[in-house]
This record gives sequence, structure tokens and C-alpha cells, in this order.
Amino acid sequence: MAALGQATQAVATGSALARARQRAAHIPDLLVEAHRVANTVIAGWHGRRKRGIGENFWQFRPYVDGESLSRIDWRRSARDDNTYIRDREWEAAHTVWLWADTSASMLFQSSLAPVSKQSRAMVILLALAEILSRSGERIASPGVLDPIATRNASERLATAIDLQKSQMHFPDVAQIGRHSDLVLISDFLDPAEAVIEKLAPIAKRGIRGHVLEICDPVEEAFPYRGRTQFIDPESGSKITAGRAETLHDDYRRTYLARRESISENLRRLGWNFITHHTDQPASTALVALHTHLSGVPGGGIRTVTA
Repeated sequence: MAALGQATQAVATGSALARARQRAAHIPDLLVEAHRVANTVIAGWHGRRKRGIGENFWQFRPYVDGESLSRIDWRRSARDDNTYIRDREWEAAHTVWLWADTSASMLFQSSLAPVSKQSRAMVILLALAEILSRSGERIASPGVLDPIATRNASERLATAIDLQKSQMHFPDVAQIGRHSDLVLISDFLDPAEAVIEKLAPIAKRGIRGHVLEICDPVEEAFPYRGRTQFIDPESGSKITAGRAETLHDDYRRTYLARRESISENLRRLGWNFITHHTDQPASTALVALHTHLSGVPGGGIRTVTA
């Protein structure tokens, strides 16, 4: 049994590495597409340039539950009964953190969509980085790229993603400071309760969240008929339906209820939720995300279908 477990793990590791190599091979083309999309929507948008970019000490502030323990300044904390974080300038200034899901389910592409969910997520991620960097914003990606403020931020982010060898089903957000913006792009196919269990602690740390759900049109429409086999891309488990059309109504009800539950819970947390279908232009999701990022913090919270 141990040998079987090791073999299974080796296959899973090899599959993840293959997916990473496939993603890396497509990065140059995705960056070109991201620049094209960004150029179509950037006219008239203006960012907020800020001073204080650098690695120098900025301030001490109280430690917030959930932050990385490695950021605690123990010498300062020893002076009294409080625990303090030592902020650097780039951490104290406003940062937009960008992350896209690279797990197996994002590779799905039906005959109704021109691109896979992962390709669309990467284009939107890089296009948003392009627009924000041109506006003078500081961007970062948890576990991938530390905060930077440079005109070639999208290229820097693309290179960092290219060098990333493992898939990321959910990012490590411990390093993200309060009042930052966090953009999460995924298909969010886990049960609504599991999604909110991950996101609620982040929102309670004072981080502003913008969640973009990437959806292939068949995932919502469920157009299948007759004998159909469904395969879970994450686990490899299979389900065969003798007459798939008999599942249509129950599937649609469950699928849309999951989305509505996530949307409602995020609204209560003060986060934005956007749904984007891969048969629609990437620019629609980009505009929706940028609109939320440009708004007054905590205001205009709403659910958008892009």
C-alpha cells in the first residue's frame, strides 16, 4: 500500500509539473494578448502615484492575528506587553495584490469557449497588472512576486509566473497588509462554505477583496445529453450518467445556488464578486475589476456579471 501511495503521489507530482510547463509555454502569448486587451480599455483611466517606494523602515504597528510571525519585531515588542510588526515603505504604501488559480480545473475548455479558464484568467491578471502599473500603482502577487512599482510590472509578473513550478489552488496571504486590495481569480468550484471559510479571515484583517469567478459556458448551461462520463480534473474521480439530460435542472439549481451563496457572503464581508464567462471578451471583466479598484474603499459593493 505504501508503494502504491508513493506511485500515486509521483503521478500527481508529474501531472502538476506538466501543467506548470504547459502554463509557462503559453505565458509569452498570454502577455501579448494581455497588452492588447489593456490597450483597448486603458484610455481615460488614471491612477494614483505615491511616494515612499523602497525597503527602508516605515513604522511599527500592532501585530494582527493571521499575519506571518516572521514579520514581528521582537526587540521592539520586548519593550512592553504588545507585539509589533516592523513595516517597510513598500508594505505601508497601498498595494494591489493579484492572484490567479493555476490548479487543474482551470485547464477546462469546452467547444463553446475560445480559450481555457486558465488562459483567460492569466490574460486578465496580466492586463490588470499592465493597467495598474501604467497608472503608477504598486502591484504584487502572493507567493509569486513582491510589491513593485514599475512600468514593466506585467512583464515582471509574467516572468515570475513562468518560473513558478508548482500549481496554486489558493495563495498564502499572510504577508498582505491591511488596507491593501486583493484580486482573486479562480473558478471557485469548491462548496460555498469552503470558499467563504478561506476568504472570511482575510476580509476581517481589513483587506479589500475583489473576487472574479471564471466560468466556461457549459459549466453553467449543462448542455449534456445521453450517456456522459464526467471526470474531476483535481482528483481524477469519474461519474457516468446514463441520461445526462435528467440531471440538468438539479445541476443548474445547485450550481447557481453555490454562486449566489458565495456572492451574498462576500457582500456581507464588504467584498466585490464578479462572474466572467470565457465566451465573452476579456475586456468586460477587466473593466469591471478596474471599476471596483478605482472606487471609494468600502463603497459601491455589488455583484457584477462580466
